[in-house]
Amino acid sequence: MIRLTNHPVRLQGGVPLPSRDVSARHLTMAQRILSSHHRDSGDGQLHIRFDAMLSHDITYVGIIQTARACGMARFPMPYALTNCHNSLCAVGGTINEDDHAFGLSAAVKYGGIYVPANQAVIHQYAREALAGVGKMLLGSDSHTRYGALGCMGIGEGGPELVKQLLGSSYDIPQPGIVLVWLTGALQKGVGPHDVALSLCKAVYENSFVKNKVLEFTGPGVAALGIDTRLGIDVMTTETACLSSIWHTDEAVQRYYIAHGRPGDYQEIAPQDGATYDAMIEIDLSQVEPMIALPYHPSNAMPIREYVQQQGGEVWVEQGVIAGCAGGMFENIREAAAILRGHDVGDGAFSLSVYPSSVPQQLALMKDGCLSGLLESGALLKPCFCGPCFGAGDVPANGTLSIRHTTRNFKNREGSRPQDGQSAYVALMDARSIAATARNHGRLTAATDVDYELPGQTEYAFDPKPYRARVYNGFGRPRPEHELRMAPSIADWPAIEPLKDDLLVELCAVIRDPVTTTDELIPSGETSSYRSNPMKLAEFTLSRRDPGYVSRAKAAQAREYPGYNPATTSFGSAIFCNKPGDGSAREQAASCQRVLGGSANLCYEYATKRYRSNVINWGMLPFTVDAPFPGEPGDLMYVPGVRAAVEGGAEEVTGQWIRGEEPQPIRLYLKDLSPEDREILLNGCLINTYKARARQ
Repeated sequence: MIRLTNHPVRLQGGVPLPSRDVSARHLTMAQRILSSHHRDSGDGQLHIRFDAMLSHDITYVGIIQTARACGMARFPMPYALTNCHNSLCAVGGTINEDDHAFGLSAAVKYGGIYVPANQAVIHQYAREALAGVGKMLLGSDSHTRYGALGCMGIGEGGPELVKQLLGSSYDIPQPGIVLVWLTGALQKGVGPHDVALSLCKAVYENSFVKNKVLEFTGPGVAALGIDTRLGIDVMTTETACLSSIWHTDEAVQRYYIAHGRPGDYQEIAPQDGATYDAMIEIDLSQVEPMIALPYHPSNAMPIREYVQQQGGEVWVEQGVIAGCAGGMFENIREAAAILRGHDVGDGAFSLSVYPSSVPQQLALMKDGCLSGLLESGALLKPCFCGPCFGAGDVPANGTLSIRHTTRNFKNREGSRPQDGQSAYVALMDARSIAATARNHGRLTAATDVDYELPGQTEYAFDPKPYRARVYNGFGRPRPEHELRMAPSIADWPAIEPLKDDLLVELCAVIRDPVTTTDELIPSGETSSYRSNPMKLAEFTLSRRDPGYVSRAKAAQAREYPGYNPATTSFGSAIFCNKPGDGSAREQAASCQRVLGGSANLCYEYATKRYRSNVINWGMLPFTVDAPFPGEPGDLMYVPGVRAAVEGGAEEVTGQWIRGEEPQPIRLYLKDLSPEDREILLNGCLINTYKARARQ
């Protein structure tokens, strides 16, 4: 079904062949788009300026507050502020709507786009209004992927968006490019999530595509509908790749025409002779219905195989079809077709359907399939990302929820193991979720039920809902307009520049194979505090290491006799084997920083975006050799650290202090750009831009 080739290949005459090198990488789609957005400075790095940006209401307040503190006067490019994360997770008071009011006032003041709550999830709005062939979009959400529309999307932490707002570039080494060669056609009952989960299983754990660009082409693309392509594409984030791009065809052209943007279409494909670093071959005809068990999309196997392992029968209590991966026109129409003439039953099982935008919901209403879903007992819910991050449809203790959403990580589904509460989320395609609903919760692959496919009606986009409710002020900033502040919205605390030496106290040690951003700063119930750095920081590592916050605060207040505070930065640090998988949220790093965090220690970083967040918040991104000896309470002293960062050193020697005799420890600071080092020296991104303004 999936075959990996871990050596260069050349696309010659429409056929992938072995290659000796990647000298013709410039003929790939990815390289041509990257080069067209690159500002060459002669240092061998890519320096990218994006065509548009987007953020949701968990991230945009902090981004705007940071950019404002750095002197931003207007949004220099289309910047969409969507409201699809905080819309239903109120903890009390006025917090969520205060964020939304701030967002609208910022769109008016700085010339932005404001998408009100429940109008669209972030990535569906970008597909329908911002994407264009050959463009590049940057989003403060890890699932920023529009490659199926010929548009490269990259998800990063908020500080990278701040840089774009201030006229700076996104700086990265030249990424590898991996050919994804599609052949065959999906069998009836198999959908985009089945392909995506199979892909994640094949390439995640071995880091086959980590920080690389996936380039999809091959004869199998033509057999996939646009929503199916989009559903596969958005899940490439879970492979740990940097971005993705697909060749375009008449189906993509019809999509842009239907959305009133024919000028955003052009044909793009790899040029003959294009070379790639590696290749993934997927025979679509061999893909079968899949299930990704807790706690990662790559923990996948065929539903058939899982049911056999469990003795031939598995019962679940909840099904959810939602968000940028599941809540699209083709998925919901086919789910409705599977349920036509059947019901979800009056037992424990429930089915919730969240369309990804109001225009999609309107099209589904006109198509008539929503009435059938409601008649079957399914619940129709608003456009909302909550089921993807634990703020909607939390399952009951000890139960299994099956979802066509993007993630099933620990600490996203509502579990509180410290309170004896555990719930489990498995990922499946909308078709098999509907088949399971039809059998009242008995886990069922869609290939095992008989149903009639819906007719070949294409999604007819109606822009009237957006015209009625979306504020589009790009190019028309109103500087005199006041930002609408609230008690829940706070500025960042002052952060000191890096001093000559560094002394940190280790306040958390996590030896799990991978630590996700949801463990570093939980999603769900914490979302309402995203706009107040100090209040949000109280939740740091709360589900993984509840003692971390008190230890970090104690370290922040402690005096260290024998070390000169005039020349020594005091702080705390955490160690994880491999931190940062998952969300792009900068709060996974900023919360450590406001509690006094000065460094991260690890063997490697799970994602580029988390490491960038660590750097942009002024924490030294150390890597260390295995085995790491540290325990909470140990100290690490790094003399001359400022000079080392300033001088471009990639290795420094520190002193590990436990008891009487310090031990040497080798610390690595590899692959830091000049701007990375400037930010670390200044203490954070905000300090850096303030310093530049004074020059």
